[in-house]
Amino acid sequence: MKSAKLLAIDLGASGGKAVLGEFTGGKLETRELRRFPNGMVDVHGRKHWPVLRLLEEVKECLRAAPPELASAAVDTWGVDYGYVGADGDLLGVPFAYRDGRNAPAAERVHRRLPSERLYAVNGLQFMPFNTVYQVADDLESRPWLVEKADRLLLMPDLLGFLLTRRAVAEYTIASTTGLLDARSRQWSPEILAAIGFPAAKLAPLAAPGETRAALTAEVARETGSRAEIVFPAGHDTGSAVAAVPASGDDWAFLSSGTWFLVGAEVPSPILSAEARARNFTNEGGVAGTIRFLKNVTGLWILEELRRGWGRSGQELDWTTIALEATRGKPLAALINPDDPAFTAPADMAAAVHEFCRRTGQTPPEGVGPTARCVFESLALACRRTLGILGSLTGKRIRKLHVVGGGCRNELLCRMLADACRLPVYAGPAEATAAGNLLVQAMSLGLVGSLAEGRKLVAASAQMREYLPSADGAGAWDAAAGRFERLCS
Repeated sequence: MKSAKLLAIDLGASGGKAVLGEFTGGKLETRELRRFPNGMVDVHGRKHWPVLRLLEEVKECLRAAPPELASAAVDTWGVDYGYVGADGDLLGVPFAYRDGRNAPAAERVHRRLPSERLYAVNGLQFMPFNTVYQVADDLESRPWLVEKADRLLLMPDLLGFLLTRRAVAEYTIASTTGLLDARSRQWSPEILAAIGFPAAKLAPLAAPGETRAALTAEVARETGSRAEIVFPAGHDTGSAVAAVPASGDDWAFLSSGTWFLVGAEVPSPILSAEARARNFTNEGGVAGTIRFLKNVTGLWILEELRRGWGRSGQELDWTTIALEATRGKPLAALINPDDPAFTAPADMAAAVHEFCRRTGQTPPEGVGPTARCVFESLALACRRTLGILGSLTGKRIRKLHVVGGGCRNELLCRMLADACRLPVYAGPAEATAAGNLLVQAMSLGLVGSLAEGRKLVAASAQMREYLPSADGAGAWDAAAGRFERLCS
C-alpha cells in the first residue's frame, strides 16, 4: 500500500479540529494538529454561522500540516448553506439551522407540496430546519439574495469553494437538503418547481471523493500548502458511518454527539408510509449506500445542563457528571429527549423539571439525579429507535456500533447495552475524522474499497465491548413501557 499524509478538517456546531492521518502498515495512524471553537452568532436576533472566521481556521489547519501533505478535506454538519455570486464572492452570512425562521416556511412548503408527497420524493425525515424550508424562506423574505446568487453551496462545499473556486454539490451533504430525489439521487425537478428555486443555482452533484481541486494561488500562498482539496463525504455523519469498523449485515450504528444518529446501511432508500410516519430519513452514504436513520436528540441536553450548572458556579467535567449520575436512583424519572421543550430552552434543568412535573413524575433534583434521568432516557430512546429500525428494514440487529464523542462515556455505553439488550462496540471516538481520511485515501487510490478501509480502521481503533448485564432486564423492560407512553 502506498502511503501519504492526509488532513481531515472536521467542523461541528460547537468546534472544529484538524486530524493528520496516514494509512501505513495496514493501519490508520492519526494525530490531532489543532482544535478551535465554533458557535452560532446572534445578529439582530438572527442566528448565523461565522463562515469567514471558519475559513481562516481552515487555513490555519493547512498551515499547521506538514509541507508534504497530499490532500485535505472538510466535513461539517448538514442542511446549512451560503450563496456565492458570479464573481465568487460570498453573499450574505449563512443562517444557522436553529434560527427561528424555519417553522413558518415549512408550513408554506407543505401547502404547495404535502408532506406525504415530499417524503415520497426526498425520503427525508421532517425537521423544520431542512434546507428545503430554509430556501423557501429565502425566496419569501430575501428574493434579491437568491436572484443575485450564482450558486447555493452547502457548508463543506462552500468552504471547499472558498479554498479552490470549484463549485461542487457532494452527494452526502446534498442528501440532507430535502431537494434531492432519493431514488434518482439527483436534484428533484418536482421539489424545486414547488418551491420556485432555480435548478441552475445548484452545483453539479458528485460522489464522495470523486472531486479533487487545487488550492487557489492566493490560498496556496497564504498557507504555504500544495495539498489538493478532496470533497469527501461532506456530511459529518456520512464520514462517521464510513468509519464504522463493522462487517456483515446484522449491525446498527449510533453516531453520538449533540445529536444521536441511529440507523443502518441499506442499498436503496426506504420510502414507505410507515417510514415517513416514524420520521426516519434516507441520507446518502459512501460507496453507493443509503444511511437509513433517525435523528434523536442526543448529548445536547446534557451539554446545556452542564452549561447551566457552570453558570450557577458548578464547573463540572463529563467524568464528574457521569460519576454523580451513578449515585442517582435508577430509572426514577424519564424524559422524551425529542420533546419540543428541549429544543432550545433558556434553562435546560428547569425544562427537565417541568417535563417530569407535567407527565406526573417526581422531578429529579440536583446534578446526579438529573443527569441520570437524561442518560437513561437517551438509552431508552435508542432502544425504541432500534426496534422500529429492525421492523422497517427487516434486519435482525445483533450488535450496536457506537462512534463519536459519546463512545468515550462508559456510563452511557453500559446503559445502551443494558437498555437495548445488545452488545455495544464503542469506537472510534474520532470516527468522523477517520471516515474523512478514509474517503480521501480512496480518492487518491491508497485504499481500494470501503470494506478494505473499514478493516484498516478496525485494526487501528481503540474499541471497547460492553455486554448487557445478566440482571436488570426486567427493570429496563418496564422503563421502556413508561418511555413509550411519554413518546406517544
